[in-house]
Order: sequence, then C-alpha cells, then structure tokens
Amino acid sequence: MHASASAAFVLHSRAYKESSALVDFLTPQGRLRAVLRNARGKSGSLARPFIPLDIELRGRGELKTVGHLESAGIPNLLAGEMLFSGLYLNELLIRLLPAEDPHPGLFEHYALTLQALAIGRPLEPLLRAFEWRLLGELGYGFALDTDLHGQAVAVDGLYRLQPDAGLEPVGQLQPGLFHGADLLALAAADWAAPGALAAAKRLMRQALAPHLGGRPLVSRELFMNLKESPRD
Repeated sequence: MHASASAAFVLHSRAYKESSALVDFLTPQGRLRAVLRNARGKSGSLARPFIPLDIELRGRGELKTVGHLESAGIPNLLAGEMLFSGLYLNELLIRLLPAEDPHPGLFEHYALTLQALAIGRPLEPLLRAFEWRLLGELGYGFALDTDLHGQAVAVDGLYRLQPDAGLEPVGQLQPGLFHGADLLALAAADWAAPGALAAAKRLMRQALAPHLGGRPLVSRELFMNLKESPRD
C-alpha cells in the first residue's frame, strides 16, 4: 500500500462510522482528507486544530487512511478572539483550497500565523496578510499599487475592486470605493496608516466573496457574536 509522510495541521474533523473520524489536514502537499481509525484513543486527542503534527497517510485514492500521527511541536494555544480567528483561517482553507493542490509556502505562512496568534500579536494585520497570501496562492491576487490598466495608483484617486481583474479607477465618490492613499499603504504593509486596516478588511471581503459562493462563513458569524456579547 502506498504511504506518504508529511508535516500537517488538522483543519477539521468529524465523526465517521462507529469509532473513526474523517479529518481534513493541511500539509505542504495541499489539503488532504483521511480516515483516522479509533479516533477516541490517543491519536484522537491529537487530531485537533492548531497542533503541529507528523502524519503518515496510506492509500492512493482521494480518501486516505491515517497510518501514523504524532505531535511535532508545541500546540498553539488559542482562546477568545484568537481561537475564532484560527477557526476562520481553517474554514477559509477548507472552502477555498482545492484538495491535493500543493502550496508549501501557504503551509509555512499558516504555521507562522498560528504561532503569532498564540503569542498575542495584533490580530487584524495577521488575518489580512493571510487572506492576501491565500488569494495570491490560488491565482486570485491583484496589484495594490497599479490599476487594471497598468497605471500607478494615485494617492488622491478613487478605485473600485473588480475581483477578476483588479482595481478600476473611478471619477466620483460612490459607496464601496477605496482611496488611493489607503491602497498604497496596504501595498507597503503600513498598518499604522490611518484607514489602512479598515480598508484592508473591506478589500479582502470583496475579493473573497466571489469565491465563497454566497455561503456565509460560520466562523465569521461566531466571531461577530463573540464581539457583540455583553461582557461581565
């Protein structure tokens, strides 16, 4: 039987048959789905999100079997907003990343993002940077400092996003537009610039929406409920 070893993180798992689990893994070789047998045992305790793993998968079909699974590092302990942010990244990957499509650079970026979340780095820049990397890896990226005609973005210009083409210059103010100054700040990853974080959040939502197929993200709704819930 064909077997392959890899670094991995669990994106999602659910009960499967009597005592097994169906697990989606992120690996440098892409998103892989496999059956974990005896999921209530020691292996099942490791089959949770945000734990660096070494796994061995067996089988040649799309649905493989976990032959071996062990911890490969310190778990990324996430709580509160950081936990929901990690679940959001996982849901994006499950929804958008094709199965068995290798993205080793994205895997490394994901691992570093989890580490940054675990130590409490500022949340919004981490999420926006990951969304941007994911779009680029999937071939949906676009320039932030030039428009779709190849002209440099003007500091005082106004632009709308055409998700399949890029930034389109617009002559007058309309809802949903982006200021050139904010776009140039994003191009330089200048998160301290006034308006940069808010613009980045709107831009990434507009860029991701066509690829999510109109279905809401469960993790985003949970995150919003967390932020809106009254504090003791």
